[in-house]
Amino acid sequence: MPEAAKWYVVHTYSGYESKVCTNLEKMVENRHMQDLILETKIPLQTVTEIKDNKTREVEQKLFPGYVLVKMVMTDESWYVVRNTRGVTGFVGAASKPEPLSEAEINALGVEQRSVKVDYEVGDSVEITGGPFSGMTGVVDMIDTAEGRVRVIVFVMNRETPVDLAMDQIAPV
Repeated sequence: MPEAAKWYVVHTYSGYESKVCTNLEKMVENRHMQDLILETKIPLQTVTEIKDNKTREVEQKLFPGYVLVKMVMTDESWYVVRNTRGVTGFVGAASKPEPLSEAEINALGVEQRSVKVDYEVGDSVEITGGPFSGMTGVVDMIDTAEGRVRVIVFVMNRETPVDLAMDQIAPV
């Protein structure tokens, strides 16, 4: 059983990112390698442009000349990606490409993880972890991107905001 798929950064000729993604997807399909090379992405960001007193949203490449590939690294998958037209190589050591770390994947927003909670702002919750464990409070703010919740707790007859991880509270 091969190791788990990881994200790798592939260097391409500038302006050929879309062509590399298309070529790589065709090669994967033709060689029936969908279990080894799972996904290709071009990191994009949406930018608001103001031109001639008109605003419009435009997608720009975050890293021109680079494509992200989610794959299981084997000799065969390495060969297919490396020999795709427009690819100049992997980012990392020449002999061994380096996968992106979990922090880098989250920072780039490559994999969107949705978080579903069974409470919302204004709900009463019980704190289940940390120094305020066992106390109840009211949810003030939910930050799903960071996985944090701010709860207002009454300590010595004063409202005190407490910043907690989402798994440290439970609805009452």
